[in-house]
Amino acid sequence: MAKLFESIGKLGLALAIGGGVVNSALFNVDAGHRAVIFDRFRGVQDAVVGEGTHFLIPWVQKPIIFDCRSRPRNVPVVTGSKDLQNVNITLRILFRPVATQLPRIFTSIGEDYDERVLPSITTEVLKAVVARFDAGELITQRELVSRQVSEDLTERASTFGLILDDVSLTHLTFGKEFTEAVEMKQVAQQEAERARFIVEKAEQQKQAAIISAAGDSQAALLIANSLAEAGDGLVELRKLEAAEDIAFQLSRSRNVTYLPSGQGTLLQLPQ
Repeated sequence: MAKLFESIGKLGLALAIGGGVVNSALFNVDAGHRAVIFDRFRGVQDAVVGEGTHFLIPWVQKPIIFDCRSRPRNVPVVTGSKDLQNVNITLRILFRPVATQLPRIFTSIGEDYDERVLPSITTEVLKAVVARFDAGELITQRELVSRQVSEDLTERASTFGLILDDVSLTHLTFGKEFTEAVEMKQVAQQEAERARFIVEKAEQQKQAAIISAAGDSQAALLIANSLAEAGDGLVELRKLEAAEDIAFQLSRSRNVTYLPSGQGTLLQLPQ
């Protein structure tokens, strides 16, 4: 019985050791990742291991896993424009490594390749591109600036084995002095527009006065011509029309009493 238990114990120990060896000889590569094998005797292997479960030689070989999916990174840069204005720019980059160049990236740059490469080349390209435009052009031609930065940065990153899926300018501001100058310019433009409106309004009022005076002059001329042709008849007609209008207004007033002419009227006056 004791020998049976001893045999079972040895078998369990052998299985445990064998399981440990097998487990140490397997490694997994998740979706969107790639692996580079480092061999203690031959160095970094040229072959790139894809997704799935793979074998390696325990202790001799070691897998280095790389994420090959697109990842975002914001890089802030302070640079100068063509007219020597300070410009604060933030560039958002979607990047990923070229899978076939992972051994070279690991050998020459390291696992933290994004920390070592992206800030330096982004600063270099932004300073070169922004220096071609003045501050006003950076605002009015922002799409052109963004496209130029994207083209130059994509070409520069390709030399390090990186692919840039998207490059965009997310933040663009200027120094305090330039901002204040722009605000003052806008205020001056608004005041100029207001002054022009006042001048145009005065001109319109002047034209209206001239037209009104011309109309009054024409009316006076017509009345003079009518008087010359009809004599005092037109004046008498206007008097009758005025008297008729006055009588109509007085007839509607309660405080007015008509006394017929040629008749006696008895008024009850207090004694």
